[in-house]
Amino acid sequence: MVNVKLYDNVLLKDGRKASVVEIFDDSYIVDIDVGGDYSTQSVGKSDVAKVIN
Repeated sequence: MVNVKLYDNVLLKDGRKASVVEIFDDSYIVDIDVGGDYSTQSVGKSDVAKVIN
């Protein structure tokens, strides 16, 4: 599993880039970059491919 910290920039397995804004036991709340704007969503920890800071 990827070691993710608060405010890390991450690459999701579906290719989207996101910033972690909250961490829970089995999921993250992330701001996903959607063409210069952001969409806040919940994603599972298994959805994160890697940290890209």
